[in-house]
Amino acid sequence: MDSDLTGERATAGLVMCGGEGRRLRPAVGDAEKPLVEVGGKPLVGRVVSALQASSLTTVTAAVSPATPETAAAVEAMDGVDCIETPGDGYVADLGCAIEHGPTPTVTVAADLPLVTATHIDRAVATAGNDSLTVCVPASLTAEVGVSAETTLSHDGETVVPTGLNVVGDGTERTVVWRDERLAFNVNRPRDLQAVEQWLDDV
Repeated sequence: MDSDLTGERATAGLVMCGGEGRRLRPAVGDAEKPLVEVGGKPLVGRVVSALQASSLTTVTAAVSPATPETAAAVEAMDGVDCIETPGDGYVADLGCAIEHGPTPTVTVAADLPLVTATHIDRAVATAGNDSLTVCVPASLTAEVGVSAETTLSHDGETVVPTGLNVVGDGTERTVVWRDERLAFNVNRPRDLQAVEQWLDDV
């Protein structure tokens, strides 16, 4: 059950957009993964728009040496700060990005194109000053036809981390939300096809 906790809440948003996106090739050619378009808009642009429409007051994009074109695109966006991480993998780069930043911070992977401000604000309210991992049931990713790159067991259920998290100073908690929009994490060509089909159908 979600809980609207009191205490310090996240006001900072961080979009992680330093991945090479090798699993998407050759379907997207040499395009940097955060710049791959979904519904006519780059993945990173979709996530930034959701963060900026939420209750958060600052938005930062974490890029890497593998995403120079993404860095240029982000630097041209109004109201978005850009920091460069080493490109040592998602977890390592996330640690580097938040090392000197405020906590709690909402972190979103750039390959979560259908995330909305409502999802972000719900995560903020649910987390309070705790750390929060937002997951969806693995059965839902199968239903919408996307890959499940990482799975966890939570309360006897197989779940998939969405890429929406809160990094806080308190307890580490996991929540499972059955929401199709959060199930679309774009890692492989079939994920890209599935999300485009979903957008065509809604």
